[in-house]
Amino acid sequence: TGARRRQRGQIVLAEGGTIFLDEIGNLSLANQAKLLRVIQEQTFIPIGKTSPEQIDVRFVCATNRDLKLEVHAGRFRRDLFYRLAVIHIELPPLRLRGDDVVSLARHFLHQLRGPNRSTVDFSDDTLDLFRSYSWPGNIRELSNVIERAVIFAAGPLLQVHDLPAHLATVSVQRIATGSHPAQPA
Repeated sequence: TGARRRQRGQIVLAEGGTIFLDEIGNLSLANQAKLLRVIQEQTFIPIGKTSPEQIDVRFVCATNRDLKLEVHAGRFRRDLFYRLAVIHIELPPLRLRGDDVVSLARHFLHQLRGPNRSTVDFSDDTLDLFRSYSWPGNIRELSNVIERAVIFAAGPLLQVHDLPAHLATVSVQRIATGSHPAQPA
């Protein structure tokens, strides 16, 4: 492997804590089998060793895929699915979460703003656009849109014209059709 020094792996580093596996639905079948063994037996064999080591780790996983459909299609192991599905939390897409998009946008703005940035908030038109846009990329897309807008913003309020072109197009279409943002239920 070219390893010149001993390194502790992520499972060892998480001992007594939690490992978060994002996009678990993208894991290959071969790696799913290995992960299942680790979760089920609470042991693993470190590289270069021959005997298993005991671990105490909780696994939290996320995916944008429907794992039940993936199991049915043969792309996700049924046994791993049921081993992971102890507590299932489903988050609705951003477009269905009402004013959460505004709270998240302000959070990302606060994170990205930094000490030398003068941008402090969003114009009302921008917030209306955020509420009405479908956000196919969910929170990752929102975060990227805010980051880009902070870079290009000319003033203290992020305006619609500071946003990527595809969002500005949505704004123009909304104004032309007279549609208004959906209100949360």
